[in-house]
Amino acid sequence: MRVLFIGGPGAGKGTQSARMADFFGLTHLSSGDLLRKHVAEGTPLGQRVKDFMDRGDLVPDQIVMDMLRKPVLAASKTGGYILDGFPRTAEQAAAAYLVASELGVEVQVAVHLRVDDRVLVERLMGRGRGADDNDRTVIEHRIEVYNKQTTPLVEYYAVREELITIDGGRSVDEVSWDLVSALQSRSVALAARAAQPS
Repeated sequence: MRVLFIGGPGAGKGTQSARMADFFGLTHLSSGDLLRKHVAEGTPLGQRVKDFMDRGDLVPDQIVMDMLRKPVLAASKTGGYILDGFPRTAEQAAAAYLVASELGVEVQVAVHLRVDDRVLVERLMGRGRGADDNDRTVIEHRIEVYNKQTTPLVEYYAVREELITIDGGRSVDEVSWDLVSALQSRSVALAARAAQPS
């Protein structure tokens, strides 16, 4: 099973995608974690993306797609992946689909963790994971960028009939419970489809 998580900063994508990866035996791929790792290690890629990340802007599509290509291919050979953080726009999704479908590793289901903006701000101000998480202006800009560029992604997957929407404003365990139920149903449907003669 190949799953994409969609949600604003602070929506719980990292927590829930890691939990679901453990539960279903999938590889968790976080574009944000990979980018932060490159920045921390001072790699050439990290140096290219640092300014974008410091401003709270999206890293250019091609850079992220190039970074994810090998991990996605490797994960698809070992049962599937849960991708957290990319694609973030409908344009990215369309471009990624063209590349991934040729390789047979395209997203099969998208999960949208829906959380009110006010709750996102409160969560990010409270967690203080990095310097930007203590700056309300940067936080609000990140959410503004998300709403403008990422929300149409939800509509993209809704049209493709591969979308599951979950209320992410509840407790971590409540969200996990709904996710397990929804993804188990989807997994069964995918397995049945795969078993049908072509």
